[in-house]
Amino acid sequence: MTLVAGIDSSTQSCKVVVRDADDGTLIRSGRASHPDGTEIHPDRWWDALQTAIGDAGGLDDVAALAVGAQQHGMVCLDEGGAVVRDALLWNDTRSADAASALVDELGGGQAWADRVGVVPVASITASKLRWLADAEPDSADRTAAVCLPHDWLSWRLGGGDDVAAVTTDRSDASGTGYFAAASGDYDRELLRMAFRDRDPRLPRVAGPTEVVGETSAGARIAPGAGDNAAAALAVGARPGDIVVSLGTSGVVSAVSGTPTHDGSGYVAGFADATGRHLPLVCTLNGAPVLSSTAAMLGVDLDRLAALALGAPSGAEGVVMVPYFEGERSPNLPTAQASLSGLTLRTARPDLIARAAVEGLLCSLRDGLDYIRGCGVQARRILLVGGGVRSEAVRAIAPVVFGLPVAVPAPGEYVADGAARQAAWALSGAENPPEWAAPVTETVEADEDPAVIERYREARATLYGI
Repeated sequence: MTLVAGIDSSTQSCKVVVRDADDGTLIRSGRASHPDGTEIHPDRWWDALQTAIGDAGGLDDVAALAVGAQQHGMVCLDEGGAVVRDALLWNDTRSADAASALVDELGGGQAWADRVGVVPVASITASKLRWLADAEPDSADRTAAVCLPHDWLSWRLGGGDDVAAVTTDRSDASGTGYFAAASGDYDRELLRMAFRDRDPRLPRVAGPTEVVGETSAGARIAPGAGDNAAAALAVGARPGDIVVSLGTSGVVSAVSGTPTHDGSGYVAGFADATGRHLPLVCTLNGAPVLSSTAAMLGVDLDRLAALALGAPSGAEGVVMVPYFEGERSPNLPTAQASLSGLTLRTARPDLIARAAVEGLLCSLRDGLDYIRGCGVQARRILLVGGGVRSEAVRAIAPVVFGLPVAVPAPGEYVADGAARQAAWALSGAENPPEWAAPVTETVEADEDPAVIERYREARATLYGI
């Protein structure tokens, strides 16, 4: 049996899976937590990876591995490869003003979309580089190379002794704001503009099946991917599939054969892990909307789901706009959540629970409509992520999305996608191995347009959009 490993270095934790390269059978797995916060020294990722590898029984017997990780994080290295400062994570919003300034300097969102398929918001790496250049110029001056979390971990796994050896892939590079997925090239002029005329080294962009290094135990290292691209690879997403992921954030993405150039900034023109494109909308508020609401009501998540399913569609006019942590899509970094429609009659736990689930799904329905507006066809929803464990989410999703909702078998989708990529690189085949997660449940229901309308009315009242 030939074994491969996939690594998911996410915002909250590190997961490792070891699978059979031929059919994808899970052999063993491990995990470890990351510290809280929106900035972290990359060494903490490395520490968690070592713990997770140990928890998975080690990797000395695997033939290949790959890393999937949270996108956009800014990792700055000096000439010797040492970390210059703590990495800013995707959900660190201190660069919001820098993002707005960059959009204006190039002449607006459409100019950015035309150049690189992405309009800067706080999460994008280019915005974080501008913040660093202005807020910590000494750190910016010491920065000889810039990379992303998955790039850094792959490099460390391969020895990590030369910054010239750092590599990335199209999917993760496409979230930086200075790489164009349509052409496959860096836009160094935009990099220099963002970093106040500094021109640091960038990772070489490897092909989807390229072997970029080798571990000390002799395992080949595949190029890896951004978390959303790895998840799409894990579930075997094809054109017509809309992947909706409910983790720390909420993500709506679609596999497409053509790039997108959305000047509004809602749809990021990312690349996928196979050589195609992955138009994507990301929200800051995912499954924690449910846990926060459950805590407010003094119930657990199962009880929250039961309450929501016991309430009528539309929650009798109670509406939650779930911008608990600000929002990225739409770009409202200082926004807060709201609960409206409460009266003496409707101030009930079941209606509030229903409003939380509907509000979370409506924010993702916005993402679906943004992607459709770019000409992407939608045939079904593939619903993944920790939030899918909620029975209410699964049942209410087709009511909000108006499409059949397929739920793939539970798994660590990012790590599984990375493992599938490792098996692909090991095989040298034209296509990835056929061991994507099977669909275990398909849910269909009549769409309720009134739910969407009330949600958008509440959002417009609050934010004018």
